[in-house]
Amino acid sequence: MDAKPDFYTVSSIIAGRSTPGSRSSELYNPATGEVIGALSLGDKSAADAAVAAASKAFPAWKERGPSQRSRILMRFRELAEMRKVDLAQIITHEHGKPEVDALGSIQRGLEVVEFAMGAPHLLKGENSDHVGTGVSTRSSRRPLGVCVGITPFNYPAMIPMWMFPLALACGNTFVLKPSEKTPSAANFLAELLQEAGLPDGVFNVVHGGSDVASALIEHPDVKAVSFVGSSAVARSVYHKGTAAGKRVQALGGAKNHAIVMPDADMPNAVSAILNGAFNSAGQRCMAIAVVVAVDDAHEKLMPELVQKAAEMKVAAGSDADCEVPPVTSRQQYEKIVAAVDSGVTDGAKLLLDRRDPQANRDGKGYFIGPIIFDDVGREMQIYQNEIFGPVLAVMKAATLEEAIAISNSHELGNGAVLFTNSGKAAQIFERDILCGMPGVNVPVPSPVAYYSFGGNRGSLFGDLAAHGPDGINFYTRRQVLTSRWP
Repeated sequence: MDAKPDFYTVSSIIAGRSTPGSRSSELYNPATGEVIGALSLGDKSAADAAVAAASKAFPAWKERGPSQRSRILMRFRELAEMRKVDLAQIITHEHGKPEVDALGSIQRGLEVVEFAMGAPHLLKGENSDHVGTGVSTRSSRRPLGVCVGITPFNYPAMIPMWMFPLALACGNTFVLKPSEKTPSAANFLAELLQEAGLPDGVFNVVHGGSDVASALIEHPDVKAVSFVGSSAVARSVYHKGTAAGKRVQALGGAKNHAIVMPDADMPNAVSAILNGAFNSAGQRCMAIAVVVAVDDAHEKLMPELVQKAAEMKVAAGSDADCEVPPVTSRQQYEKIVAAVDSGVTDGAKLLLDRRDPQANRDGKGYFIGPIIFDDVGREMQIYQNEIFGPVLAVMKAATLEEAIAISNSHELGNGAVLFTNSGKAAQIFERDILCGMPGVNVPVPSPVAYYSFGGNRGSLFGDLAAHGPDGINFYTRRQVLTSRWP
């Protein structure tokens, strides 16, 4: 696949072959609003065909030893490393994010591949001799069968790479249903896997809408479903999948809080908040969406934060100096504008409003610059709802304990960060914060690949999070053999 063709058509890949659908939708460049391609959409029959191909490939694939599967992933990683700039350009073209951000997300995905390459070690079981007279017991990990991944638009390479490398390393076959907004990265990954020597049918890509996702979730031959998206859809996927007897991990939305203490290194806090809130136009589940300033931290933090946010360059992701790229779709742009209007209506103080940045003066593209609200109340929609855009809500608290209580009271519990120079404050925060991924003095507390990624409350449905040890547990079933040879 060319990195940036003038116009292209994206089709499903089933059993190693391009498989067009019966209808299509348009693909847009977020920086220009122009149509750049067409997505050939599958339907239930395409979902059934992909599951059938994965089911057919499963018996032979599971019989390959972990080392053999690992070697194919090693070759895939080498190819992806060689072609990562091409992949990053594809992501920028469809998503809008800067190429450097796309490259960073690809690297995070490749780290999961590297973790999965350790399958011979990760899949080892345990053994106990003489648990009874002449009796021994040993455990092993077995593959599940056909696994499905349903992934969002914001990380079209990284999030699939949180899923399929571990699934394949564990001996499963895989069907990926990517977002209709950013589909090309999935096909690029499929082509690299094929070039690395992965047998046809072991990895399949089906493009389509919610009908395809439902068909995959409900299919009787699908054993596990991994999902990343909004909390409302994650909850639905979890209930629908578990009701059908499947193993499900469903990662939902976030409203990540940054608590700023008066003793914090304010220049570091400002830089980290700008990164966390406005990088990738706030379109990531680890974005900082709320700042809670404790005591007089507010007056120390806010002037520089607002000034620096006002100076951030809003531009196309292809612009080397881009700091805030366009959001990915017209629909998302309109949702963000409506959210800002609701904040004003509800009485929040709009400190910075860049809904009409210079980059958007010609009316083309989906550009929206940093938005900062102050005096935000917990009852306001801009606080309650995940906006998924460059909108930052600022609140005040008298104490660290009050700030932690504010974060813990929100229905979403993905991540939270604390900015402080106090070890005691950091200990209290770590002990009392109710989120899956807390951080101290960092903009994005996203775990490395050999730890698991997932939140609490409405941010994660299911007992097992993504990648790391949880990923291995999710994609395998444990078997314990007790034996005696008289």
